[in-house]
Amino acid sequence: MDGVAYRRFAIQTHTLTIADDLVEVVERYIKPHVRPGDIVFMSEKAVGCTQGRAVKLTDIHPRPLAVFLSKHVTKTPAGIGLGMPETMEMALQEVGTPRILFAAAVSVVGKLFGRKGWFYKVAARRAASIDGPCSYTLPPYNQYVSLAPAAPDETAAQVAAALGCTAVIVDQNDLGGEVLGTSDVALDTERVLRILKDNPLGQESQRTPFGIIRKAS
Repeated sequence: MDGVAYRRFAIQTHTLTIADDLVEVVERYIKPHVRPGDIVFMSEKAVGCTQGRAVKLTDIHPRPLAVFLSKHVTKTPAGIGLGMPETMEMALQEVGTPRILFAAAVSVVGKLFGRKGWFYKVAARRAASIDGPCSYTLPPYNQYVSLAPAAPDETAAQVAAALGCTAVIVDQNDLGGEVLGTSDVALDTERVLRILKDNPLGQESQRTPFGIIRKAS
């Protein structure tokens, strides 16, 4: 990329849950492999799972508004998003009903002009990061709704301090991505996203929610 070659190493772990301490996990699985100058990237879902930011479907009780709004969400191959009542209900709780309603109204206007993505521009990242289970979701999370991780910058900083390198939390799928948290405010996050454009992590049976970016020698 731009004349520079990068290697991406996917790190396999066990299935992470709220019982896991994120710093202990990265020290166990990543620290033996990290080198100076590396960038450690972490899936936002994996980080959120260790924070209790995964909610069981049976614990979510969608209100009629959530059922109605979810029917009008555009489905994509990247995931269920807010296209089911349970995920929409969590968006209403996470972001607030007024903002979600405003985002929905803006989305309608955008569609009239042939523009997509206006809903998430208004609803913001906390809504865009919410996702529900798909046929390929790793159990037990095929029965859960995933929420954005809490305090992503602070969490990335804790991981960076434990590993001695830069750390980022990334929301990445086959359609695009965003850096949610970074331990280094000067980091070129757009470059990181370009390096990860092909979504190299596997969170199904591969269980590789973390990775290392390293310049090729």
